[in-house]
Amino acid sequence: MKSKIIAASIAALALTACTTTDPYTGQQRISNTAGGALLGTGGGALAGALVGAAVGGDPRVGALIGAGVGGLTGAAIGNYMDQQEAELRAQLQGTGVSVTRVGDQIILNMPSNITFATDSATVQPQFTSTLTSVALVLKKFDKTIVDVYGHTDSTGSAEYNLGLSQRRAVSVATLLANQGIDQRRFYIEGMGATQPIASNANESGRAQNRRVEIKLSPIQG
Repeated sequence: MKSKIIAASIAALALTACTTTDPYTGQQRISNTAGGALLGTGGGALAGALVGAAVGGDPRVGALIGAGVGGLTGAAIGNYMDQQEAELRAQLQGTGVSVTRVGDQIILNMPSNITFATDSATVQPQFTSTLTSVALVLKKFDKTIVDVYGHTDSTGSAEYNLGLSQRRAVSVATLLANQGIDQRRFYIEGMGATQPIASNANESGRAQNRRVEIKLSPIQG
């Protein structure tokens, strides 16, 4: 069973080792104890988020539909995602962020060289305006859930890379949420170096692997 972390607070940026071993997978993740302590800390925290294991269907969908956010059906799904994709491409042109359409999902790839300084989980000031542009689109198209994944290259220990990828994902999600995005839409996970998209044998490949990805999926219901 894959353990999921559905958002944490910006206070996680100050943490270096708030991880535990998942008894089912043997992999490390943000611990429930640490996650629970982060909630409600204020100062821009994702205080409405849930932290823990998600079993079965995505709990966000039920929560959002129950709160009055209508789901999409049939041809409306494709049309809705088409419109959102077009606006994201317009907003992100020339920023270095790529927009990829995979079926009814949209994936934004944010390379670390434009988002973070080396070994840092603080978004670079010049990139905050780009995230604000993304947030404007997400706020308009509120019938989507937002998955934020942090990735690193294979340099360094697995534990360090996992922690860094988690903190970077939390940092990006927090900046988006602070623009008025419903926190219940978010899912955050640090992947460490487990999902490379290029070879880690050379610097060019490692640079591609260091990234934050945002996956947007329609709320169906």
